[in-house]
Amino acid sequence: MKLRDKVTIITGGNRGIGLATAKLFIENGARVAITGRDENAGRAALESLHDAIFIQGDVTQNADCERIVNETVRAFGRLDILFNNAGIILRNRNVEATTEEEWDATFDTNVKSIFLMSRAALPHLRKTGESAIINTSSYVGLVGFPGLAAYAASKGAVVNLTRAMALDHARENIRVNCICPGSVETDMIHAAWKLYGNTAEAARVWAAKHPLNRIAAPDEIARLVLFLASAESSFITGAAIPIDGGITAG
Repeated sequence: MKLRDKVTIITGGNRGIGLATAKLFIENGARVAITGRDENAGRAALESLHDAIFIQGDVTQNADCERIVNETVRAFGRLDILFNNAGIILRNRNVEATTEEEWDATFDTNVKSIFLMSRAALPHLRKTGESAIINTSSYVGLVGFPGLAAYAASKGAVVNLTRAMALDHARENIRVNCICPGSVETDMIHAAWKLYGNTAEAARVWAAKHPLNRIAAPDEIARLVLFLASAESSFITGAAIPIDGGITAG
């Protein structure tokens, strides 16, 4: 087992990539705490997880972040891995179409949450002697995309925050990396397809954006997170790794 007895917090762990990662981590021996704002979704997610805990919280709020970390350590005795996965996306909004409230909400969820959760977790991660932080960015944080001004800016910030943290904490054996997914079949993308109007056509259009001519399954993304959390990636830090079906290769 690649993560035997490693204690992990996964934000946004009650659905999509977060939930798929929680399942894979548990299969590989980890002890997992998932977090999310939605209490009902969190409790429902636990039904598909073996021996995990759910801690309700808003990772844009410092008090909640500290409580999530403290409750995890109290439950499991330590903390080894933090997967900062919570995120939101507002589509079809250039700068002029984005309100200040939407901008702030995007940065609070996609960037500030990483800052707050990492700050709360670092004193515990430092104690293990070998730990990892994985942040979720996006291929849009590497190349940009029309109609996603706030999202693209926030995900670009995640990439450089990851690099800065990797340099700050390398000497402490805390590795920090980020993943940059392309389109993934989650609730978020199904909501976008409904807005498109024709779900089947939307699925075809989204797939065609990727050179592999399909979108990813959540467990495909989870396998990269597992790699970055495990000793198999022990000499990788500060990396922003595309997992995007080839979009950023062009």
